[in-house]
Amino acid sequence: MDDALTLAGRVAIVTGAGNGLGRAESLALARAGASLVLNDLPGDAVAEVAAQIGAEGGQAVVVAGDVADWATGEQLMAAALGSYGRLDILVNNAGVLRDRMIFTMSPDEWDLVIRVHLRGHFVTTRLATAWWREQRNATGVPVYARIVNTSSEAFLLGSIGQPNYAAAKAGIAALTVTTARSCSRYGVRANAICPRARTAMTADLMGPAPAGAVDPLAPEHVAPLVVYLAGPAAETINGEVFVVHGGVAAVMDPPRVRSVFRAATPDGMWTLDSVHAALGPAFGDAAPSAGFLCEDTLGLATETIGFPRRGPAARG
Repeated sequence: MDDALTLAGRVAIVTGAGNGLGRAESLALARAGASLVLNDLPGDAVAEVAAQIGAEGGQAVVVAGDVADWATGEQLMAAALGSYGRLDILVNNAGVLRDRMIFTMSPDEWDLVIRVHLRGHFVTTRLATAWWREQRNATGVPVYARIVNTSSEAFLLGSIGQPNYAAAKAGIAALTVTTARSCSRYGVRANAICPRARTAMTADLMGPAPAGAVDPLAPEHVAPLVVYLAGPAAETINGEVFVVHGGVAAVMDPPRVRSVFRAATPDGMWTLDSVHAALGPAFGDAAPSAGFLCEDTLGLATETIGFPRRGPAARG
């Protein structure tokens, strides 16, 4: 394997490692040479992933627990440093769904999804970046550090029935960018993926895989990008958001200014009348629609996850 692609000698934490994307990513990281600390809720799934990695000649230890708990984050760091003496890679993947329309969603359904996704990403990122900063300050040399976060097209498409999930995934994209900007000088590279994959979490939306053919939405098709972003070759990639599935990877533009309006008043400042004069003609009398969304990703492939190729509903 090319030295720029190998992860030999590197240590990675993967959350949500027991199934789906986390499992595929963990196996791919191990096959590229990384030693793993695997996290998921207590159960057989994550232990089976660790056992498979061991059977293939790799190394993996398990820290079971709720990734949004501070204590779990501390245990993950302790396991990486105690077992391997270092940490180089953090892959945040743990997630949960509680889909419901905004007008019927309970506070508990909102809080759980925000907690697992967004707080879960924060806890591990907070602890890992603090350790990496300490290492850089101690040596004066930037560290090798990679973060791959898991966002979703749901936040790009304003996914109907997923206000909690879309909000959490938008927060993860923002967390990724600010981590990239804040920690780049220490050697940290932070990027996010918006994957489409056929997993237990999306089973109700996608149905079974196609028989007798390559499944373009298998989680294994996402894993190579994650491994690449975790590797030496991705040194110059920082603060990016990718949509990835099958044989497609698209890097998203940041939000852009669509139009600029100026107040046509003597002092150049807004009044209610000048706002109306500026915005009224621009938006006209058409039926209202969600303007701040991105549907460009729908045309990347024929396979989607329960949402139309052109339309506001999205899940991913």
